Amino acid sequence: HIMRYPQLFATLAIEGKLNQGIKKGIIWHTQGSGKTALAFYNVNYLKDFYQQKNIIAKFYFIVDRLDLATQAKDEFIARGLKVEMVSSKEDFINNIKTSGATVGNTGDQTITVVNIQKFSDQSFSIEADYNLNVKRIYFLDEVHRSYNPEGTFYAKLVNSDRNAIHIGLSGTPLISGDFKSKEIFGDYFHKYYYNKSIADGYTLKLIREAIETKFRTDINKVYDEIVKQGEFTKREVFAHKNFVAPLVEYIIADFKKSRVIHNDHSIGGMIVCDSSDQAKMIFEFVQKYNAEKERVFNLNRDTEIKYGIAAELKENYYSEVDAPIRAALILHDVDTKQIRKDNQSDFKQGKIDLLVVYNMLLTGFDAKRLKKLYLTRVVKEHNLLQTLTRVNRPYKNFKYGYVVDFADIRKEFDKTNKEYFKELSEELGDEAKEYSNLFKSAEEIDKEIEEIKEKLFLYDFSNIEEFQKIVSQITDKKEILELKKCLDNLKSLYNIIRIMGYTDLLDKFSFDKVNKLFQEVSNRIDIINLKENLENTADNTNLLNIALEKMQFTFRKIATHELQIADRFRSELERARKELEGNFDKKDQIFISLFEELKRLFKKKNIEELDSAEMDAAIKDLKKIYEEANALNNKDALLAAKYENDTKFARIHKRIRENNLTVLNTDVALHEALLHIKHKTDETVVNNQALLNNQDYFAESTKRTIVEILEEKGIRDLNVVRFINTTLVNEYFYQRTF
Repeated sequence: HIMRYPQLFATLAIEGKLNQGIKKGIIWHTQGSGKTALAFYNVNYLKDFYQQKNIIAKFYFIVDRLDLATQAKDEFIARGLKVEMVSSKEDFINNIKTSGATVGNTGDQTITVVNIQKFSDQSFSIEADYNLNVKRIYFLDEVHRSYNPEGTFYAKLVNSDRNAIHIGLSGTPLISGDFKSKEIFGDYFHKYYYNKSIADGYTLKLIREAIETKFRTDINKVYDEIVKQGEFTKREVFAHKNFVAPLVEYIIADFKKSRVIHNDHSIGGMIVCDSSDQAKMIFEFVQKYNAEKERVFNLNRDTEIKYGIAAELKENYYSEVDAPIRAALILHDVDTKQIRKDNQSDFKQGKIDLLVVYNMLLTGFDAKRLKKLYLTRVVKEHNLLQTLTRVNRPYKNFKYGYVVDFADIRKEFDKTNKEYFKELSEELGDEAKEYSNLFKSAEEIDKEIEEIKEKLFLYDFSNIEEFQKIVSQITDKKEILELKKCLDNLKSLYNIIRIMGYTDLLDKFSFDKVNKLFQEVSNRIDIINLKENLENTADNTNLLNIALEKMQFTFRKIATHELQIADRFRSELERARKELEGNFDKKDQIFISLFEELKRLFKKKNIEELDSAEMDAAIKDLKKIYEEANALNNKDALLAAKYENDTKFARIHKRIRENNLTVLNTDVALHEALLHIKHKTDETVVNNQALLNNQDYFAESTKRTIVEILEEKGIRDLNVVRFINTTLVNEYFYQRTF
């Protein structure tokens, strides 16, 4: 791993500030941009920085929640850093009073992860009994909360070491109000906003999915009916079983539909609940849904057994769409800490589909596969931005994270975003233009479609056949890749338009044809890539195993009566390809010449431009290639049979004959010696499989075998021994994967 460029510039900025004698400041990097990783890189960088000044640096990563401490520990360990966890105030008192920068005597670079609540009046640094310069560097995570100078915890942190360096990390520092991040932690060392992070591909834009009108109407009726039953608070209504039942049904249906739309059943979701009671009720109904799936499965199984039909295994019974939804409930008062940790780990590994939460995991929880966020309540102010960005991590080919908004967060988001932008403008001046809305808007989609249409102006999409002909003439790879990118973007925009309900934008382009157009362009790119590889790769026999077998050719100079010739051409091409692919000796000179002949058919002219006469001539060439390849394969098969169908020794036999070793100049003499060598080598390997893990030792062993067997035949030529041994070792260590 190497630093991302904003992490590099932030590190250089920290160094610059420290050289100026500045002891505290803020790194303002958007959520998902890698702030914990930045701390890791700086442990190594600042260690060297202070070492040059004869100072030992001691590093601390300070959090305000226990779950964030665990997450930070796991990330640091995964990157190779030794972590000391502080479990009590007493532990931290001992830690802060020591001068060493490592734990134990291993010398491993170490960082101490500590919850701010572990700071006490007794946790302060003391002078060492010997002359030792120590500099403590505090990385303070999420400095937009819980570090209020009027509270006791932050005061104790400051008093722990008056000379310590304080580096605050935040994606949403507080700019106004009673608590201002900058007033407490100093000026900004470095800033990196949403716009750049999204453009760089480190984070994703978000799509706010509209709730279906019918469901919104139905759920409002349910709400009114519950209220009529008696006096309920709003929170109690949202946790009522009559309200939760249709909500869970909608979420599960939407979640499964999303997996189908994106053709990816690995994505996960998170339900952010209105209260812990609602979370428990939602989890209960998800479990009821799974119990019903289990009941149907058992019913079908019993029916199959009754009528004597072999029941399928359970893991093969459910389709991906119809499978049960695996869920976990994450609340501070439910289950043990270890169970909650295991559930989070299982979610990241794809063993759990949905996480049901209330206040936990809304910040600091990073899972790339989390792509659907179901909001059943309005999260306030900067916490809203933190929550929304749980789904903004890049994952596979996803271009967006998706937020299903039951609570209608638009007003709160617009309010938060507007206030935040105003504060940014006052605080940052012209830099505020670097900050933008997290959500994709209808205006942005409309603009993107117009830009794509401008790029595709010369192409005719009304007729697929005409489009095929145009595409088949493109030889510029840059041009064809740009065309593919535009069509791929249109595919994504079509899904977004449907998801967000922007139906008026469907008239902006012929979206119904995009998939077919995209496939035609992809086929053309395959052909161009194949030709480039055939022309530029020195050893390209492996190309027989790639796109050629799936290649679809569009002959634009073909009439109806020529279709039969085109089909024959495709058939002969596939037959020749398969016969060459079946050869087990790609270094044979006859094979190489046949393969070169096949390459020539592609290199001399665009294959789609062949007319019927040229195709007829090519068919004859392909038949000849097939016949000669077939004859070579038959001959090689007979030779392999002589060595008990061990193709390694068939190739060794051919390499030795090609080298014209005078002492083994007949096939009979060579076969007799090699078969003896084979049996001895096989016996040695069977008795000691570890030989194949050590090439040098294996070579020495086979060399002794070869010397003994050749001596029995009166052959003592060391050059012959070396050649046979080198060829044999190459077969065992380099050719065995082919």
